[in-house]
Amino acid sequence: MKLHIKNFGCQMNKLDSSLVTSALIDRGFELTDKAVDADVLLMNTCSVRAHAEERVMSHLGHLKRVKKSHPDLIVGVIGCMAQRLGEELLDHPAVDLVAGPANIARIPEMLEEVLKSKNKSIAITEKIRRKNPQTETDTLDKFELAHDSDENHIHGQAFVRVMRGCNNFCTYCIVPYVRGPEISRPPKDIIEQVRRLGEGGIKQTTLLGQTIDAYTYTEGGKTYKLADLLKMVSEVESIEWIRFITSHPGKFDISILQAMADLDKVTPYLHIPAQSGSDRILKAMNRKYTASQYIDLIEKARQILPDISIASDFIVGFPGETEEDFQATVELVKKARFKNSFVFKYSPRPGTDSANNLADDVGEEVKRQRNLDLLAIQNAISEKDSSKLLGRSVKVLVEGLSKKPHVNMTENGNNPQLIGRTATDHIVVFNGPETLTGTFTAIRIEKTSALTMFGKLE
Repeated sequence: MKLHIKNFGCQMNKLDSSLVTSALIDRGFELTDKAVDADVLLMNTCSVRAHAEERVMSHLGHLKRVKKSHPDLIVGVIGCMAQRLGEELLDHPAVDLVAGPANIARIPEMLEEVLKSKNKSIAITEKIRRKNPQTETDTLDKFELAHDSDENHIHGQAFVRVMRGCNNFCTYCIVPYVRGPEISRPPKDIIEQVRRLGEGGIKQTTLLGQTIDAYTYTEGGKTYKLADLLKMVSEVESIEWIRFITSHPGKFDISILQAMADLDKVTPYLHIPAQSGSDRILKAMNRKYTASQYIDLIEKARQILPDISIASDFIVGFPGETEEDFQATVELVKKARFKNSFVFKYSPRPGTDSANNLADDVGEEVKRQRNLDLLAIQNAISEKDSSKLLGRSVKVLVEGLSKKPHVNMTENGNNPQLIGRTATDHIVVFNGPETLTGTFTAIRIEKTSALTMFGKLE
């Protein structure tokens, strides 16, 4: 039986999709890249922005028509949107299975029951903000240990979840209501998982948490923080690079920066969303820091790690955002000089504080223009700063064929175009044999742009 999984959203979703895929392959399913060939089609969904949910509903509308001619096709909706909408999604004529993020370990059994009985099935968490019983947490941990690998990730790389959920309650964010409270995993389980991945050939592990710098686990009278965890993971000999995402400025401890400086395996890259440069908007967002505190943190990071690369996220058009507020964000971007920024137009998410209590009063055209303007400013910064690497040799972990591979037969001996990333998360494109995938190699940079560098094998 053929399985196709379509993934929407963040790295957490990519990890969940990989775990579910591995579990179903163990049950005898065969993975297919073509949805048209699938007997079972799962969509792992995101609720962070309205556009992501709209895309899912559009796909379901199409699948409703498909199922008229292929009535045996099983369609499942899993992930954050499944948790948020629950029975409403199950009532959709195209949908046979619904499962929230905390219930991914149940999906193989649910799917087998749907295939056997032809009845619909749902598994969501009724009281999402209630701390999971230990048995549920243990089940999820065992599921991760059993099914994590690089089989469905980039070759040579793997994600390891170190904590689940979020306690921040930013007023615009749906995550605490679909992924539940913060729960940090035991360090011994994380290290065991990393060690097993390393023994299987993994070169880079990315530690995941919705607010990873809030990682806290107490055992045997000792409290472990993220800095402690980074040190423990770095002691796994087979792992060569360690990344971690995503950090919250209001939770960030300087000990993390010191650990990054002291541990050679921890890459000098930090993804730490600012969201706005206006103190008034930051307060309305419930971010619990000011713009000056954010800049102070960035400056401290560069003092401790001069070569650090920093990325950020921003929301433009938040309720009440004036032109003055937006210009404060522009100034923060200019001061911080991020490697790159992800910029999003505000969209109200049902059930969040901003959707319930604040009018979405910034016009769509204003949001669009601010989005374009901020991206243009960021791209100019990225392009100028990237040019400093021109002519330099950089070490990259090769991810495989680029999305638009081409062959320059004259200069590259029929080698395809590959893509890799530096320790600072810069994307590098070059021609080389596909056998380099999953390995480290040195590239001489010959051309740079805002988002991509181009080079040659040394």
